Amino acid sequence: MISRLALTDFRNHAAALIEPGPGFVLLSGDNGAGKTNVLEAVSLLTPGRGLRGAALGEMARSEGPGGFGVAATLLPPLPPAGGDRGVGLSEASPIPDMPSPQPPRDDGRGSISLGTGTLATAPERRQVRINGAPASVNALAEWLSVLWLTPAMDRLFTDSASARRRFLDRLVLALEPGHAHHAARYEAAMRARNKLLSEPDSADPAWLAALEAGMAEHGAQVAGARQRTVVALDARLADTLDDGFARAALSLDGVGERDLAAALRANRGRDAAAGRAIAGPHRMDLVVTHRAKAQSASRCSTGEQKALLLGMVLGHAELVTERRGATPILLLDEVAAHLDPGRRAALFARLEGRGQIWMTATESSLFEGLASASHYAVAEGQIRPV
Repeated sequence: MISRLALTDFRNHAAALIEPGPGFVLLSGDNGAGKTNVLEAVSLLTPGRGLRGAALGEMARSEGPGGFGVAATLLPPLPPAGGDRGVGLSEASPIPDMPSPQPPRDDGRGSISLGTGTLATAPERRQVRINGAPASVNALAEWLSVLWLTPAMDRLFTDSASARRRFLDRLVLALEPGHAHHAARYEAAMRARNKLLSEPDSADPAWLAALEAGMAEHGAQVAGARQRTVVALDARLADTLDDGFARAALSLDGVGERDLAAALRANRGRDAAAGRAIAGPHRMDLVVTHRAKAQSASRCSTGEQKALLLGMVLGHAELVTERRGATPILLLDEVAAHLDPGRRAALFARLEGRGQIWMTATESSLFEGLASASHYAVAEGQIRPV
């Protein structure tokens, strides 16, 4: 769980501090108050661009110095499976030269400090610290799993295949932290290959072959991790009892070529003309079906799509808990507002006792029925306990 979250010049929060307990963390306030900004800050404690997918330069407070900082204390620590761990504990700001609220209190249980942000001199360069030591962005996945559901994701089933791949990769990352490394290396090799193919007169065949070998190596890891996650989650959803949330059936479209290096080599001419690679795991798509109706999720009603998506996120959270031995943090933005009272009660009952769940709502009455929670009111970038 996150026992302390400090924001410095992040979005509309000049300096905000939250010290929540376990279980539900509730944020209520008017639209535009900064509730979703808090969830976005939590989402940045994992690899990627956060729940909005925004550019780093957009996250710094417009009236601020140009950079921002997000710092968190985790209790108890989640032992990493490997990777960049940092050394020692530190109460320092997440980013050098970045102001920080008061340091975390030591409660004797041990803690892990995570920090990320940017400097005013490099607004698009993200920096990360783990226990006070510089670390890679991908190293964050070894310490914390965060899953989220936002109103923008309601159109996931009718959105582009790339949007569904991003959603799927977030699910994969929570189960297999090394996925971020392979995905990044695959994308880098693909970009370099595309650039070489756009300059045929200067393209080095040996360098092209090396890039294609890299795409094949890391692409196989990406495709395999996605396939394992889809198979495991589909089985989990099939065994889930019907508690008011429509159950999804999952599969992958475009699993990919067995010999990707050979396919890339054979397709160089077509890829040069298209300006992109036409084969590889970047062409995969997540296929979601309403299990009971055997109907594509894209053809389901808005309410059914919401229920399918929510059921997938909850089922995946249970799967992560089972596989990694640590419950992921859930970020649920305005979820209660879209559910009728019966389904809202079913959601709260299913979430009870399943780790730390951060939820937002414009009206605190939507949280009725949650007896034990850390509740905060958010107004114009200010956060106070309720």
